Amino acid sequence: MPEITLLGTGGMLPLKNRFLTSLYVEHNGKAVLIDCGEGTQVAFAKYGAHLSRLELLLITHCHADHVTGLPGLLLSLGNTERREPLTICAPSSAEGVLRGLMQVCGHLPYPVELRPLPERESITFPAVQIDPMLQIATLPLKHSMPCLGYRLEFRKKPEFQPEQAKALDIPVQFWKPLHSGETVTLPDGRVIQPTQVTGRDRPPVRIVCTTDTLPFADIAGFAAEADLFVCEGMYGDPDKKQSMNGKRHMLMQDACRLAAEAKAKRLWLTHYSPAEHCPEQYRDVLTDIFRDVTISRDGEHTELK
Repeated sequence: MPEITLLGTGGMLPLKNRFLTSLYVEHNGKAVLIDCGEGTQVAFAKYGAHLSRLELLLITHCHADHVTGLPGLLLSLGNTERREPLTICAPSSAEGVLRGLMQVCGHLPYPVELRPLPERESITFPAVQIDPMLQIATLPLKHSMPCLGYRLEFRKKPEFQPEQAKALDIPVQFWKPLHSGETVTLPDGRVIQPTQVTGRDRPPVRIVCTTDTLPFADIAGFAAEADLFVCEGMYGDPDKKQSMNGKRHMLMQDACRLAAEAKAKRLWLTHYSPAEHCPEQYRDVLTDIFRDVTISRDGEHTELK
């Protein structure tokens, strides 16, 4: 199951003790990265993330604090002797910016495949380069430029029931195809459906990331029952509410309310303003709104089962 590391928690500007927001998700030796601000390749090294395992980069939007680390990341990835393609998904209007950033890299020893995503409608697509069971969904957010939230849904195979397979006298060589969802025909002519030897469907593991955006109701639906909800919280001072909404951002309290409405299992806050030096001071207020909130720091790490 996926391991998640928050490589950075900062917004706007990197600080000496806070990298810009970037989320690393690894599963079965392959990784997805959400956003790539200045210095992201340094955060990889500091927090033990595996650059060589990166297969997919998801860009929320093209403000500098989310994309200017791209040239350094691509060049560092080239130094891992990579030859396989890297896929970058981003809002469709971001393509020109991303290609411009890539130009400063010169020749890369691997191909980069840019995939533009719709900016005004949600879509779901498979991420087979990570896992055939992984589905990624998008949500158009409300920011000052086209911006997407992402939901990673790691689906699980139903549990295989070996005792049931034995009771049906199914040879062992057919067990793996059945567990993979294939219908098989046995040597004696019987046709066996996967449902005959598997248990109930198991709930998927859901990871949701939304930054930068105004708070709005659709986010709660998008993050419904998320195992981990990663959401921006620029400030914890309620007096900043009007200013943040004017800039189309949200407060930590807004993120907690969305997590509570979504019935998420856990919330990690991120994308703090560089002027918010001590987000931990709001812990008591935030836990009153949503108990399982983590006021994240760079390097925050967990493994989801």
